[in-house]
Amino acid sequence: MTGPRIVVVGDAGLDVHATAATLPVRGGDARASIGIRPGGAGANTAAWLAALGASPVLLSRVGTDGAAGQVRDALAAAGVRAVLAADPDAPTCTVIVLVDGTGQRTMLADRGAAGRLSPADVAPAALAGARHLHVSGYVLLDGSSRAAGLAALATARAAGLTTSVDPQAAQLLEPGFLDLVRGVDLLLPSAGELTALGGAEVVLGAVRAVAVTAGADGATWLDRTGRWNVPARPVRPVDTTGAGDAFDAGLLAGWVGGATPPAALRAGVEAGTRAVGHAGAWPF
Repeated sequence: MTGPRIVVVGDAGLDVHATAATLPVRGGDARASIGIRPGGAGANTAAWLAALGASPVLLSRVGTDGAAGQVRDALAAAGVRAVLAADPDAPTCTVIVLVDGTGQRTMLADRGAAGRLSPADVAPAALAGARHLHVSGYVLLDGSSRAAGLAALATARAAGLTTSVDPQAAQLLEPGFLDLVRGVDLLLPSAGELTALGGAEVVLGAVRAVAVTAGADGATWLDRTGRWNVPARPVRPVDTTGAGDAFDAGLLAGWVGGATPPAALRAGVEAGTRAVGHAGAWPF
């Protein structure tokens, strides 16, 4: 890989995928196709960055269980340099992903060891040679790992790296979230997350630029100099799991590599489109 070195701070774990034409009602049953795949928002983005030619470094925390070994092996096979702290007291992150016949996913997440990420796990040495730092919003949303995310952002700014954050979950966003990301170069919300944060004008009062995804309506870049939109490409959704993480990777690989906002948006939309076209969150 010869692309820019991008450090990602976020969860790494296993996804238990259950796909059914129709999800069961409460107390019901349904036939499903079930598989276990690597996942975690941080790991998803890192795997896509590697597939797109960037040089990703993932900082995360896993357990000392069998799942941790599977995660380490999967990241190595994907070409991701992983710096994973080992937690003896918590299991590796596991997410149950329910996917219906339209490709829409519903998730039940146990962050486990990832939720115990600490500032010591994001040592400055891990950022050496990097050009950009990306933080998954889950790290900042949970008080147990928030200090690690804030420490990573502060260290990156001190080292002269550009920074980005994906808010990740509209339902979990709180009014103080913008204070946590104030000064970030790029925020990567979905349309729902942007609304939850108060809208574009409010968000641009805290960060330098916003790249917002809107599913079938494509994606838009907004900053103080202009606005650019890239339409979505038609695709039959198979599984929307990790589509936003893939978009982040495509956009960051382009933008950090010197692409203009429209070109970076196109790269992000293309990666997100590829992601929804197959099962799982990684670019298999």
